[in-house]
Amino acid sequence: MATLWNSYRYLVLRRVTQIGLLVLYFGANAWGWTILMGNLSSSRFLDFVPMSDPYAALQMLVAGAVLATDLLIGVAVVTVFYLLIGGRAFCSWVCPINMITDAANFLRRKLEIDRIQGSKQPASRNMRYWILALSLIISAIMGLTAFEFISPISMVHRGIVFGLGFGWAAMLIIFLFDLFVLKNGWCGHVCPLGGFYSLLGKFSLIRVQHYEENCTLCMKCKTVCPEHQVLHMIGKKSLPVLSGECSNCARCIEVCDDDALGFSIRNLAENKKTGE
Repeated sequence: MATLWNSYRYLVLRRVTQIGLLVLYFGANAWGWTILMGNLSSSRFLDFVPMSDPYAALQMLVAGAVLATDLLIGVAVVTVFYLLIGGRAFCSWVCPINMITDAANFLRRKLEIDRIQGSKQPASRNMRYWILALSLIISAIMGLTAFEFISPISMVHRGIVFGLGFGWAAMLIIFLFDLFVLKNGWCGHVCPLGGFYSLLGKFSLIRVQHYEENCTLCMKCKTVCPEHQVLHMIGKKSLPVLSGECSNCARCIEVCDDDALGFSIRNLAENKKTGE
């Protein structure tokens, strides 16, 4: 039982967090709970602390909107939070789309679709940054929040909380896209929100640390990692994962039987090792 828990502990915690947040949002809408009200773009915690998505606020800003004080405070709260724990922790610990893409990628491995399609990906992971830039340009030209207007993340979240509607279609399209078209397609290549939090995550404190002396090069970590390019140091050097594209999902830590990976505070592991 302990071995099973060690292999899935972070996955379980992530699902509890994601589902728990959805329950709180749903409870606010259905039963008037005041623990967490609103949606992923703009929320209030305990009917007091504002929380606002900085990417949504940036779209509003370039679209010409005047940002209210509460919104700016909410942006500051969320930005500081993700600067501490890692920007893309939103993608793996909060975003409901992650449960859909993880299911698609699990089934993709079981069906060995990667072997059938080949290892070469038909799209660059930099595409999400181009889409991010394009969304801001369109927001500025059209005077609206371009990505929020079509965001499947918002569709799914609103659908679960307020009644699915088009949320079902968004869930199905992303699942089939990740399963049959492109491995880690939505989160790893397309989603501009993930791209935005990747930029923010470059400065975060909590990092995955690789300990080369323990590594046996089994490569289980790279198999499960949705952003396997961030693990370039595996078997080579003892280094932290400094790329903002790491989502701190911790699947690499769970599957490593060699204790070659673990969480650390930025630079702390290196300083301990060198005695600084």
